[in-house]
Amino acid sequence: MASLFHGLSCLIPILCIILLFPHTAISQTNITVGSFIVAGDDKALGHWLSPSGDFAFGFSQVENNDTFLLTMWFDKIPEKTIVWLNKEIGPVPRGSRLEVTSDRGLVINDQKGGFLWSTDTVVSRVTHGFFEDSGNFGLRDEYFETTWETFDNPTDTILPGQEIRKNGVILISRGLGSNVSGEGRFRLYLKNRTVQLKTVNLPGNYENEPYYSSNGSDASTSPARAVGFNRSTGYIYILRQNGVQSPLNPGIKVVSSQDYYLRATLEFDGVFIQYSYPKNVSAGERKWSAIWLVPDNICVSSFMTKGSGVCGYNRICRLGVDHRPNCECPRGFSLLDQSDDYRGCIPSFSQGCEVSGPSSTQDEFVLDEVANIDWPTTDYEVLQPFREDECKDACLRDCMCAVTIFGSGNMCWKKKLPLSNGRADGNLSKKAFIKRRKYGSELQSPGSPSSGSNNKNALIIAGSALLGSSVFLNFMLMGAIGLGFFMIYHKKLSRIFKDEGGLDVNIRCFTYRELEDATNGFKEELGRGSFGIVFKGLIDIGNDSNSRTEVAIKKLDRLFQESEREFKTEVLVIGQTHHKNLVRLLGYCNEGQNRLLVYECLSNGSLASFLFGDEMKPTWEQRVQIALDVGKGLLYLHEECSTQIIHCDIKPQNILLDENYGARISDFGLAKLLLLSQTHTNTAIRGTRGYVAPEWFRNQPITVKVDVYSFGILLLEIICCRRSVDIEIGGEDKVILADWAYDCYREKTIDALVEKDEEAISDSKRLERFVMVAIWCIQEDPSLRPTMKKVMLMLEGIIQVSIPPCPFPFSTITTV
Repeated sequence: MASLFHGLSCLIPILCIILLFPHTAISQTNITVGSFIVAGDDKALGHWLSPSGDFAFGFSQVENNDTFLLTMWFDKIPEKTIVWLNKEIGPVPRGSRLEVTSDRGLVINDQKGGFLWSTDTVVSRVTHGFFEDSGNFGLRDEYFETTWETFDNPTDTILPGQEIRKNGVILISRGLGSNVSGEGRFRLYLKNRTVQLKTVNLPGNYENEPYYSSNGSDASTSPARAVGFNRSTGYIYILRQNGVQSPLNPGIKVVSSQDYYLRATLEFDGVFIQYSYPKNVSAGERKWSAIWLVPDNICVSSFMTKGSGVCGYNRICRLGVDHRPNCECPRGFSLLDQSDDYRGCIPSFSQGCEVSGPSSTQDEFVLDEVANIDWPTTDYEVLQPFREDECKDACLRDCMCAVTIFGSGNMCWKKKLPLSNGRADGNLSKKAFIKRRKYGSELQSPGSPSSGSNNKNALIIAGSALLGSSVFLNFMLMGAIGLGFFMIYHKKLSRIFKDEGGLDVNIRCFTYRELEDATNGFKEELGRGSFGIVFKGLIDIGNDSNSRTEVAIKKLDRLFQESEREFKTEVLVIGQTHHKNLVRLLGYCNEGQNRLLVYECLSNGSLASFLFGDEMKPTWEQRVQIALDVGKGLLYLHEECSTQIIHCDIKPQNILLDENYGARISDFGLAKLLLLSQTHTNTAIRGTRGYVAPEWFRNQPITVKVDVYSFGILLLEIICCRRSVDIEIGGEDKVILADWAYDCYREKTIDALVEKDEEAISDSKRLERFVMVAIWCIQEDPSLRPTMKKVMLMLEGIIQVSIPPCPFPFSTITTV
């Protein structure tokens, strides 16, 4: 009995600590369904710990802000080192709650219970979360299969024991300033056989040339299938199809995760660095040390023909002693964004032909000399042979010239703004002369004679004599000048659309007469849809009046009740989308009740004609690529463009094919544009028979999941090369494609869906995977449908596709 009391007395202090500090993190391998953590609440649990306590998973407060990010970090290191963060949602408010649920996986709700984000698990129900000492946090189901994990959703860091099994983007650098939770400009790719570092042109995803590419001795043999981090050796490697590990850093000192904390991070400035942090030394000697990095000199390596380079436009990149880029603005320039050191610089003075006239003289500008500097991709004129003084004078007298470079061989390069890929390199042996406007004592005193002032006086005298000679001539001259300004101004207004913030968008505003002439009176009809009629036209898009471009002009209907302001706002949103799998909007017309949109015209027509036409059917590989293209376009509309767009009418007629049979989505954004006066949840039915999601008929909220449903139907059509509803097809059980496809999947007769297509049958694993993904997409319950991000991961084979349930358990009719 005494021993019992003694045992209880020992437990009392522990219980008191738990009661006094309920927010203390708990180390646990498994996190049960219903477990939760709360952002910034001192009375609630704030994060979970891995079993060893090395890693923590939870909310981190954004600096100088009362918002929080879902992150993972090293918990035993004094300086908080984040190795993973949730970029899908960004900062959430104080009091937001992260919970493990059985049907949605990880879910974040705000303090009032409003939904913010979830992992949106598409497989069987989650039974628990897990947290491994490797730093991998994830979810598992009743079959002990992993349904989601941080290792499969990397951000900017790879950890020991992690293998990222996908081709394409592996890591994305973190943003800066107000965009700390967003994506930076730098990407690490796994491309066929090599690892590459590239920049992209934000806000799009256009990839510039790689500024680093691995070239291991066996890079030309077996293709790559993953990038990994060896726990024992510390090597970062490419895992090849034949099982060989090709180290990217074979010359480093071998370090083990047993003695060091290790990580490899694609930094915000584009350098990929492997770090180590000793575990068993005194506190004063502990710090992160770089043990390997690429590229060795990013200022020189980052040369590219397109894009701004590492530091942004009009900047100079100098390599620091730590092999990181130090970015500078030239004299006379200042940062474009004080919170982001890598967005570039802008001139602090007006320079250009519209300011200085056709020539800028030494009276207005001066050249600052800087040695061993170059902007190698912005030449517009090369002069040779030329002396140094001639090179400088040529730039001073040229209003377009911002910088001139003088180098060996008496060569002179004239460059104009914006300057790109600026770098300092001691091996250049060049002089840069940077033009800036004179100020202070550099300016000539008012009384000093100069040729410039003499010329101005002469012009004033001549002008006075001319204007004083005749009152009638004065009026004629003023009228001509006024008419000229009006024509120029009117032309600019008709070509460029500006939003209220003054943002230029490359969308031309056409008159109705222009489009009527372009279509020869709207004679040649290309097609009809739920948003209007499309006509073929020829129009002058550029400045060359002899160069006419073939366009598709859509005459919109049911727009008359909307205001001009709302229409322009939505056109701006559509015009700001930039993706290779979207049809580009070139212009618009907004005159009275005439609302028209002008799109690029693609040479191979619609997917409907390609799939269902009488000519030869597309190959299996063509169909696979088309499905992936459409999926990427939808993913961009749902998650990657600045304003989320729900298409509402995904069907083969709205998928157009370019000259290489690449697929591009058209008509995106039109559903919202036509429904501005209606609520988000109670919306008139949009879409086309056979592709419409069930929630349209059930007074349920309309979300991006309606597009996922339509994509599932479209995916089945692409697989089978037949329409979703075909009354004339033989056999009553085949009329509705979704029903028949699920029956074939359930009965293990998927080959019947592609009939005698030997190419598809021989690719049986991918065929089955595509059918399973389509069945997940057409689930009647929207919460069971995956997001487009998950759809793409499953289609590309990056994550496993679990057995889909019956897609229509609530009704006997699957499509309408």
